[in-house]
Amino acid sequence: MDLDWRDLLTAFALYLVLEGVIPFLNPSGFKRFLGSMSAMDDSTLRRAGVFSMAAGVLLMYFVR
Repeated sequence: MDLDWRDLLTAFALYLVLEGVIPFLNPSGFKRFLGSMSAMDDSTLRRAGVFSMAAGVLLMYFVR
């Protein structure tokens, strides 16, 4: 497995693009979403985070 730095930087650039899509398309909805996230307890946010990480790892496994 040969990881090129360009692959890593490309993945990071794609992440930044995807992160910016929702605030660009719907800024007021994004503000509401962030407000609701700040009201969540820590354990709920941790579960959402671990689910997101696991989904990303599984997707990478199947793609690569």
